[in-house]
Amino acid sequence: MNELDEIWAQKLAEAAENARVSGRHDVADYLALKAANDTIRRAAVGWLFDTAVQIAAEANRKFSGIAIEREDPYNFSIRGANLVGSMLRVRHGVRCMTIEAGWTRTPADGFMRGGALAIARIVHFGMPKANIDLSLVKREDAPVWITVAEELRSTEFNSTGLLQHFKIFHQV
Repeated sequence: MNELDEIWAQKLAEAAENARVSGRHDVADYLALKAANDTIRRAAVGWLFDTAVQIAAEANRKFSGIAIEREDPYNFSIRGANLVGSMLRVRHGVRCMTIEAGWTRTPADGFMRGGALAIARIVHFGMPKANIDLSLVKREDAPVWITVAEELRSTEFNSTGLLQHFKIFHQV
């Protein structure tokens, strides 16, 4: 968690406590839910990035020359919403795969469709058909990343899916 996120979490906790003291239990409940969702979001984005770095590091031991860059905090837009999060860029020669992940922070940022807690995008430079959007959703009380398809069909996205995208990135 970066310093800005820590300050934000502290301010939310203070606001929730003030709401409870003032008898505004509805506001306190909302802020507690937001804090819980933010914890889930951070963990899910962390898993996505940590897994991608692990896959890239293993490939780098075999092929060397793979560069990994991370930008945090990072802003990007998807479907009209401004998302705040992180970006991971993996490069090898002219090949580049970028993973962006984040969520809206304020009402002015817009909203995330489909009940998403967070949104991610995997972009393959020069291969737009390989790009994919992901949504973090709650399924049976557990958060999962799912692919976002235009046909409104979605599938669960896990480390196997991430490995497949790395294979697309690294194909010769």
